[in-house]
Amino acid sequence: MGRRDDLIAQYADDLRNKCGMEPDMDLLRKVTIGCGPAIYNPDASTVAGSQEHELETVKTNFLMKKLGLPDGPNLMEAIDSVIETYGRSERNKYRAVIYYMLTKHFGKESVYG
Repeated sequence: MGRRDDLIAQYADDLRNKCGMEPDMDLLRKVTIGCGPAIYNPDASTVAGSQEHELETVKTNFLMKKLGLPDGPNLMEAIDSVIETYGRSERNKYRAVIYYMLTKHFGKESVYG
């Protein structure tokens, strides 16, 4: 297995054990690939859930640009909900896991079709 496969396995483990959900491995793989080289950078691979500018970046670059969602208060509510599910005290909130949960939350799996 390559490094990306190891990371995908780690993300799946987080989804199962920290978020309480069984991951759709095909979708998780596509979301992870969609994150590009950021998954290999320790800083870029995680989301700082307590930093407002970081959450704004997730909203703008992922929810609006990638998933094509219109701006509105429901976007930040969804990000908050996903971070709550992951665990606010969880030190490493992986970007791919956050993006996966947001994709599922909004039913936008077709973006990765």
